[in-house]
Amino acid sequence: MKRRAFLRGSAAAAAAPFVLNGLSVKALAGSPMFEAVQAAECEDRVLVLIQMIGGNDGLNTIIPLDQYSEYQAARPNIAIAEASALKLTNATGLHPNMTLLSQMYTAGKVRVVQGVGYPIPNYSHFRSTDIWLSGSDSEEVISTGWMGRYLENTYPGFPAGYPNSTMPDPLAIQVGSTISPGLEGSTANMGMSFTDPNTYFNIVNGNTPVGVGARAGAELAYVRTIGQQIERFAVPVKAAAAKATNKSTKYPAVRTNPLADQLKLVAQLIAGGLKTRIYICTIAGFDTHAYQIQGGPGSPISHGTLLQQVSVAIDAFQDDLRLLKVEDRVVGMTFSEFGRRIKSNAGGGTDHGAAAPIVLFGTNVVSGILGENPTIPNSPSPEDNLPMQYDFRSVYATLMHDWFCVPPQTVASLLFRDFPRLELIKGGSTTGVLEQLADPSTVLRVAPNPIQSSATITFTAPQGAVELSIFDASGRQLAMLMSEHHNGGAASQAYNFTSLASGHYYVRLQHSSGAKVVPLTVQR
Repeated sequence: MKRRAFLRGSAAAAAAPFVLNGLSVKALAGSPMFEAVQAAECEDRVLVLIQMIGGNDGLNTIIPLDQYSEYQAARPNIAIAEASALKLTNATGLHPNMTLLSQMYTAGKVRVVQGVGYPIPNYSHFRSTDIWLSGSDSEEVISTGWMGRYLENTYPGFPAGYPNSTMPDPLAIQVGSTISPGLEGSTANMGMSFTDPNTYFNIVNGNTPVGVGARAGAELAYVRTIGQQIERFAVPVKAAAAKATNKSTKYPAVRTNPLADQLKLVAQLIAGGLKTRIYICTIAGFDTHAYQIQGGPGSPISHGTLLQQVSVAIDAFQDDLRLLKVEDRVVGMTFSEFGRRIKSNAGGGTDHGAAAPIVLFGTNVVSGILGENPTIPNSPSPEDNLPMQYDFRSVYATLMHDWFCVPPQTVASLLFRDFPRLELIKGGSTTGVLEQLADPSTVLRVAPNPIQSSATITFTAPQGAVELSIFDASGRQLAMLMSEHHNGGAASQAYNFTSLASGHYYVRLQHSSGAKVVPLTVQR
């Protein structure tokens, strides 16, 4: 039995078996996730990830007010009332239960990125989560995580020699009962976790549990080494928690908001001086196939209540960071494994979909909305989806380069190819590029539209790599029409669409500073 197979077969995944403030904390030992974190200007920066498990309904989170009649017609039993939506812009609203996040947006501490996904969506929770956490294409299976690859690249040779004087603290911590596969390296997990403290104690202290055969001796020795190592990481984590006290009064007084409890602990550890660079928190319940508005069988907590918990938790966390004088060090991001379909179902819910918005927050994000509201068809079918505007790996590439100062060539190697960076972080490599476009409304045009056989696609984009692709109504990329270097300015080219059946499609333009998606119709 190989060591890696043994580790994958166990329930272990890198966690310290101790409790702080009643929460299970996983300390990811040897977490080399940031190559350029060692650069002086970036060495104290922190990334906090919030995973919304289940597939968040993006259309009821970020509401297309400019297409409200189409939105309401597509989901009459769950549509948010137009008057109650919290206006972010004249065209875009926020779910009414997210008042505090709306106030953070007004204060310039929130960046919404529209239509984040990947070219060929997978509707399985498990597989799509794996794609997001591994950073893979949907057609390939990768055994490492996007964060784990970074960690391994920065701290080669782990687990030997960690913790040490250079990195005495874990580089990543997940608060909760499981560890993200996004932290998996090529030869080992970044640590281990055991849900049973007694089992953990026995392994760390050399007691062989009953039923372990001789063949597992090498694997058990390795697990024991990791367990002892994680226990050493637990010491500085406990010490950091003891050094700082939360100052915000915005956290719920009673533990009714699990995400707020997790973020409260994260703020305490950051303020306590822990050198940890990544924290991962989770909130479940977003698989809202039915009873989405009121809650019920299968969806015991309504979607609105979940979004309220997210809003309250993020606002309290940001307030705490401000009072603890560490808010400029932290950027946070929400994500989910996929969005939901455009059309609601008869059960008062939504089914698994494709692209959805994500939210970044903090004092160092470029505030506002990146991307456009998705186009809502007049008569969507139950299979219609929202195509991606931005590949999720472009978000990862931006965070690694612009927040953690990872060299571009290293970012490309960790994500297996070069992805365009986005305007997310103040002072980042793409900041200000969008302003070079004189008329963003003419970035992408298709004429004629509807199409019978051929059409001319005209676009305007800055100098750099340009991709032009076509998606079907389900959000699946059908073809790459163009992938080349663009000299900047306007360009046009005729394409033959006779191979497409009559129906609705989307053309997507990706360039060095953003993306644009427009619908097209084939009629014969």
